[in-house]
Amino acid sequence: MKKVVIASVAAVLLSFGAVTVAGPGNASTEPQQATGQIIVKFRDNGAAAGVLRQHSLSEGAGVGSTGAHVVKVPAGQESSLIEALSRNPAVEYAEPDEVVTATTSDQYFPRQYALQNTGQSFTNTASTLTVAGGTADADVDAVEAWSVTTGNGVKVAVLDSGVATDNADISPKVVLRANFSGAATNEDNYGHGTHVAGIVAASSNNTVGVAGTCPGCTILAGKVLNDSGVGSSSSLANGINWAVANGAKVINMSIGVRASRNLETAINNAWSKGVVLVAAAGNGGNQTKIYPAAYPNVIAVAATDNKDAKASFSTYGASWVDIAAPGVNVYSTFPNHTFVLGTQNSRSFGYDVGNGTSMSSPIVAATAALAFSSHPGATNASVRASVESTADKISGTGTFWAYGRVNADKAVR
Repeated sequence: MKKVVIASVAAVLLSFGAVTVAGPGNASTEPQQATGQIIVKFRDNGAAAGVLRQHSLSEGAGVGSTGAHVVKVPAGQESSLIEALSRNPAVEYAEPDEVVTATTSDQYFPRQYALQNTGQSFTNTASTLTVAGGTADADVDAVEAWSVTTGNGVKVAVLDSGVATDNADISPKVVLRANFSGAATNEDNYGHGTHVAGIVAASSNNTVGVAGTCPGCTILAGKVLNDSGVGSSSSLANGINWAVANGAKVINMSIGVRASRNLETAINNAWSKGVVLVAAAGNGGNQTKIYPAAYPNVIAVAATDNKDAKASFSTYGASWVDIAAPGVNVYSTFPNHTFVLGTQNSRSFGYDVGNGTSMSSPIVAATAALAFSSHPGATNASVRASVESTADKISGTGTFWAYGRVNADKAVR
């Protein structure tokens, strides 16, 4: 296990994005629609051009494998055109292209425990901070799992804000990049995607930085959030389709959006192709569903702390949240250039902590990848069953989440 380097210590509350909540006592805001575009699916594509012409519109780009198209519309007329098109029998559905945001509520508590925690305290010499270990059983037993497998090249798609090219602990693990966000480049100038990717697959045993939960995994970096941390449901659906086409066994989505039939179609298509999909349950501190986590073919992940208790900010509800994983004070990689989350929250270049179900989701995604690696011939259904059925039934199981807190060691055996 590598040493964790912390250049600075801060306790900053972060709120960004439409469906996220900064923490206790802060109400979430309503998700927003992408301006100037909607998603339309026709029952008969031959009728599309004629129907759209009636509204002075033209057919736009397809959305992955869903059969729907993004249609450009005058700003301010999105809702009225959705209503008008929905009344046409040739239209299967018309819906907003919802804004997608990262689901991180970032409150700094200086403890590292997620992968292995023996309950000890230690002094971080970089920041002269004494760090308490917490409860020994609050970790996911990743180190024990590595005696079975470290992932062996299993591809995990991280659909997020990109992965920084200048952090040597995670950038070499990226085997393919794509940009669906509308940003000028696929560089991660927001920071969220780099942090999530490091939780999945940062290099281990190289004496610097952090170790990923699945250090042998590789990353498909699909940039679906722009440099402000905002994307659309269509960009996410396109990212899902791209990930499937390029061999992802697991897709992680530490993002939140309102329900979308188009997005659900992309999710279901990916599941039918044998992919495990994992998403953050959100940081509302309530039971309100967010998507894609709430879709049946997605593993919805809540957050726990270093005492194996539900994180105060975590969304919950055993009727739809499947599993939990550490999401408080999770150390991981950040860009080594100026990035938005670093500027907003005094996060250090290279390495620092993040808090939120955004951090919990990639731990579960990486565990699924480890399970794929350790079970030859496994299917997405069998891997999901392995991950869920072997979770530790901590306090809150059956109330806050259905199965428990993930245990990587048990999942791979």
